[in-house]
Amino acid sequence: MELLSYLQKQTQLSEKSLKNTISLLNEDATIPFISRYRKEMTDNLDEVQIGEIVKFKEIYEALEKRKKTILKALEDQNVLTIELTQKVNGSRHLTSLEDLYLPFKKKRKTKAETARLQGLEPLAKMIMSQRVNNLEVTASKYTSNEVETIEDALEGARFIIAEWINERKDIRDNIRHQIQRFSIILSKAIKVKIDIEKAQKFKDYFDWSESLSRIPSHRLLAILRAESEGFIRVKIEIDKERILQKMENRIIRSQNECSDQIKLAIQDAYKRLLFPSLSNEALSVAKEKADDAAISVFAKNLKQLLLGAPLGEKRVLAIDPGFKSGCKVVCLSKQGDLLHNETIFPHPPQNQKIEAIKKISSLTDAYKIEAIAIGNGTASGETEQIVKKIQFKNEVEIFVVSEAGASIYSASKIARDEFPNYDVTVRGSVSIGRRLADPLAELVKIDAKSIGVGQYQHDVDQSKLKKSLDAVVVSCVNTVGVNINTASESLLSYVSGIGPKIAENIVNYRNKNGSFTSRTAIKKVPRLGGKAFEQAAGFLRIKNAKNPLDNSGVHPESYALVDKMAKDNKKKVADFIGNKEVLQQINLKKYISETVGLPTLEDIFKELEKPGVDPRAKAKAFSFDQNIKTISDLRTGQLLPGIVNNITNFGCFVNIGIKESGLIHVSNLSDTFVKDVNAIVALNQQISIKVLEVDVDRKRIQLALVK
Repeated sequence: MELLSYLQKQTQLSEKSLKNTISLLNEDATIPFISRYRKEMTDNLDEVQIGEIVKFKEIYEALEKRKKTILKALEDQNVLTIELTQKVNGSRHLTSLEDLYLPFKKKRKTKAETARLQGLEPLAKMIMSQRVNNLEVTASKYTSNEVETIEDALEGARFIIAEWINERKDIRDNIRHQIQRFSIILSKAIKVKIDIEKAQKFKDYFDWSESLSRIPSHRLLAILRAESEGFIRVKIEIDKERILQKMENRIIRSQNECSDQIKLAIQDAYKRLLFPSLSNEALSVAKEKADDAAISVFAKNLKQLLLGAPLGEKRVLAIDPGFKSGCKVVCLSKQGDLLHNETIFPHPPQNQKIEAIKKISSLTDAYKIEAIAIGNGTASGETEQIVKKIQFKNEVEIFVVSEAGASIYSASKIARDEFPNYDVTVRGSVSIGRRLADPLAELVKIDAKSIGVGQYQHDVDQSKLKKSLDAVVVSCVNTVGVNINTASESLLSYVSGIGPKIAENIVNYRNKNGSFTSRTAIKKVPRLGGKAFEQAAGFLRIKNAKNPLDNSGVHPESYALVDKMAKDNKKKVADFIGNKEVLQQINLKKYISETVGLPTLEDIFKELEKPGVDPRAKAKAFSFDQNIKTISDLRTGQLLPGIVNNITNFGCFVNIGIKESGLIHVSNLSDTFVKDVNAIVALNQQISIKVLEVDVDRKRIQLALVK
């Protein structure tokens, strides 16, 4: 099985697209670079399609590596035949490969192995031949000091037969299929833990059963978490008699004493070997699918969050609200530099509301503040109410900003390096202000798992999760582009072809030599060689550069082409920038060549039309209902404004200005069937909702989307 044919089967993409993409990947080209600057080579594949190629390429390579290991092990045992080699090489899945290898695996001491050492394998073979009529006499010949009775001999033989049955690929495949299709997952509460407070959130699963093949991913992960925390027991059940009957039909060919022994061996094989192994495997497969679904939701949410609307370069006053410990206030420059910090105490127990209002007002004037960012944690609503009462001299926009992960950032090495002379409270406030100005630039400093836009992120495969989220961050950073003269080390490290070490070198070079004045100057950074420059240059922006293309998504390899366009049209390149009328006079087809096709030319055209334009929307101010301060203020039927703060497969959670988020179940998002929640709402979207149900004791709020 060759890689190319395997990928064609999995992706249904053309041979040319796959061949060229594989070649580029093998040359260490990144997904953003390939999708953006090698469209002609790949037949215009997008990041998702290239990501699929990467995924299946890795699966194929892992399978091939395992095949080599197994073939070597079989060769070392002197059991490798031409037929077995063909079967191993022909395996398309790890599961079938491991089934082939199972009979040859070195085993720990089993009941079957003990029986073999007692000389009972010939008896097992005679029973399996199903031609022995006087089994008692035959079995008596195998009694000894170790095998005292005929029944002991028969039992030992059955252990060997059970192992043979367990190792039969056709039997395993059939039972595997039955379990995957027809099994039920059951959960029962551990009675002594029913009344524990932490167990209450899993109350729905104290007595639960559902088809394993149909259980939604979020429910399976919730059940498995409840089990891991020790509140419930989980098991898989299936119609055992049906499976045993199918096994007997496959194995038993006679009706004599041998068949009775084989029936017993079948039952033993199923109960002791097959069902425990294959039911665990089925649960693992279901868990893997649930992980993939949860990671996919997390990735979609993260992408929306990272591409959230930036306010842009504005002077910001940021407030990290709190009651007893006060509200931490910082003032930031347009570039996000910390200009001032202090603490105010407008809430109980100090109640210094008037002093707080005066302080915010004076700071707003002194630092010419254009926007105020208020963290959405404890005391957020109360702080917002106070700020909105202030009569500012100039227009000041007020925003409530998610502070998820701000505490992680404030205690991190990145924050300590940025603000070595300030404590975590100041750093957290700075993070809140900066994420209003540019969510992407600030959020890349935080471990994506800590941002809080997924469910069960601690329960899923952590390496898969990290890989998926890192890919999202890379995609978002390169989609937006990065100003190399202002970007943090964290942001630069996600640019195509750069990575942490070169990012550090860029910042060090910048600090020592000043701002970069051209893309060509980037090559002077230590360890940033030709390959890294090729991968990164198109995603790095230099504002006010001599060459206007340096602040665009046009790759330096295409500069000569743009120069030719300008020369042919008797213009300067600068005359093209933002000049739609002039650009429309260019006949793009005239510039098609063997290496440059229409897709690349159209991309260049778009960049010339709007160079360096941020693809993200602009931030909009928002207000919660000021009458809703706690969950107790909610009433069924109320119409309220809200902001979507998390999306799952079963609905979305909405911030309505209080501590608890409400849930809009997928059934309450639309009058019609909703297949994908992301098709209806987006993260941070401002929406109108209706309160359906309030459970104060369990702190649960059921909402409906109002169109």
